[in-house]
Amino acid sequence: MPKMSTDPGLVRHALNGPTMGTRWSALFFAPPGLDPAPVQQALQAAVAAVDAQMSTWRPDSDLMRLNRMPVGQWASLAPDLARVLALGLAIGRASGGAFDIGQGDAVRAWGFGPDPADPQAIRAARAAARSPAHERLELDGSRLRKTAPIALDLNGIAKGHGADRLAEVLLAHGISDALVGIDGEMRALGLRPDGAPWAVAVEAPDPERRAPQSVLALQDAAVATSGDYRHRVRLGDRHLSHTMDPASGAPLPAPPASVTVVARSCAEADAWATALMVAGPRVGADLAARAGLDALYLLRGPDGAIRPLPLGRLFAAAA
Repeated sequence: MPKMSTDPGLVRHALNGPTMGTRWSALFFAPPGLDPAPVQQALQAAVAAVDAQMSTWRPDSDLMRLNRMPVGQWASLAPDLARVLALGLAIGRASGGAFDIGQGDAVRAWGFGPDPADPQAIRAARAAARSPAHERLELDGSRLRKTAPIALDLNGIAKGHGADRLAEVLLAHGISDALVGIDGEMRALGLRPDGAPWAVAVEAPDPERRAPQSVLALQDAAVATSGDYRHRVRLGDRHLSHTMDPASGAPLPAPPASVTVVARSCAEADAWATALMVAGPRVGADLAARAGLDALYLLRGPDGAIRPLPLGRLFAAAA
């Protein structure tokens, strides 16, 4: 039975704040006695910790300190960072290397990090012998060491993990029904007060405007989208997507317009959305089936028209 609210006095709270170059949000309904200030502070502290551990834009982050460490030296990890690295490596293996947290050199070279694109660094990234991160890292619980040179980048999973941390904070404050997100990576807890699922838009892949392509109904699930239209750099007369091809150290030459994935956690949805972008719709359909994922490809035709390719029961209705 859907959980219905019989209390007309519930107060709507829409909290938000800055993180990772964008903003986080949390929407929930609570009795009038709830003070939102401690919740706001706890949410902000949670995403600040994720940024301090996993940012490639902060030279003092835990991740960047790992990148500076020599091959063979063990490093102790904060629990959350160890958990995200373990998940990233597991999805890397399961996707056949389509998701790869070892693309930091290529991401930075092509101008998707804190520095502009660097032709010399691009040539070095493309010429480097590339192997997946799970072949160049050894993770032993809360310890990590490189077995070969590697530059880590968690931008394909950190925001999703941040959304999961927002959800965990709300649950710790006794809030079991909510919708949280960071830059479109969304996690739904429970239901709305009227017993309906949370409505989450799948964005149309248009760089000029923000509009919904379709709408999902989510309950106790997470959704993330990877696309070619929002985070881009211009090189000459071309716009290049931020999604890297792990095999070449360069942006995908002809990526799908977008891939949206629904999973149990937002970190999983985030990473798998990137993996399915890299894999493409034919291989990606098999990966999604084997991983038990609902996914939606949006593909551009020769005339620029968008064609949806739904994978799984959930998107068959939404597309």
